[in-house]
Amino acid sequence: MYEQISQAILSAKNILLTTHRQCDGDGLGAELAMYHALRALGKEVRVLNVDATPNKYRFLTPNSYIQYHDTHHDPIQNTDLALIFDTNDYRLLEPLFSEVEKKCRTILFVDHHPVLKTGPEPTPGSVINTQAASTGEMVYDIIKALKVPMNRDIARALYTSIAFDTQLFRYVRNSYRSHEIAAELLRYETEPSIIHKHVFGNFTALKLKYLSKVLSEMEFFYKERLVFLHITSQELAKYGLSSDDSRDLVDMMMNIETVEIAIVIREDESGFFKVSIRSKGHFEVNALAESLGGGGHVFSAGASVKMPAADLKKQIVDHFAKFNS
Repeated sequence: MYEQISQAILSAKNILLTTHRQCDGDGLGAELAMYHALRALGKEVRVLNVDATPNKYRFLTPNSYIQYHDTHHDPIQNTDLALIFDTNDYRLLEPLFSEVEKKCRTILFVDHHPVLKTGPEPTPGSVINTQAASTGEMVYDIIKALKVPMNRDIARALYTSIAFDTQLFRYVRNSYRSHEIAAELLRYETEPSIIHKHVFGNFTALKLKYLSKVLSEMEFFYKERLVFLHITSQELAKYGLSSDDSRDLVDMMMNIETVEIAIVIREDESGFFKVSIRSKGHFEVNALAESLGGGGHVFSAGASVKMPAADLKKQIVDHFAKFNS
């Protein structure tokens, strides 16, 4: 699976790395691991992301390696190869992707999300492995194919990716590989507790006050099998929080014993929502996300939507009317 992309990497003199906007631990860890590996190979490499890295990933010192398209950055020069991690939908990189497309001779996606049925196709030669529990696992295999020796920088970035997307190994898709890879990485990353603390233990007193307030506003449907929550970016900002902090809400809602589906809609501006959908595994959610113009995994998906809040809520709740059967 990784032979073709490894050859593309080895043949390229200069390489650009990026991931989807509002990056998470998986995409960020994957691209930084590849950055360190490519530097070890002597490649000319740069990382250019759409927007800023959430503060909880500061232990990876991302600003030492990453420039951001939405702030001052060096122009994109003619580049042999661009690698895009943790998405196969170029729309999640706009407006950066339009520039990459003009300047990069070859563009390849490295991703573990299913290809959208009604969305854009990934570029020829891209590697899409829906069996991988994280993009970091795929990058691990690419680095092995390139025969780059493991080191602490690579291991820390890969462990961050795997730990984030498996939620500390809660969601490994019935595969031993996440544990097997992590076991090797921990020979080099000797302080995984630092990663756990920053990624999963980053609550402040103010954040907890916010969570306690908004969680009291959860709405339950279908005998508490579906939980729904509407939040706003304006209120996040009031509590000194970023959009990344809203990820914790849907994860906490999934801990409710009766819940099968958890949904958070975050209103970023009037009538414009970021929808996050999670399932415990009995009901698929990617079809709903795709119907809203988004996508994702079978049991974890999302979308960006512009419509009235009441209409969005009704469409989501009605989609799961099968809970009444």
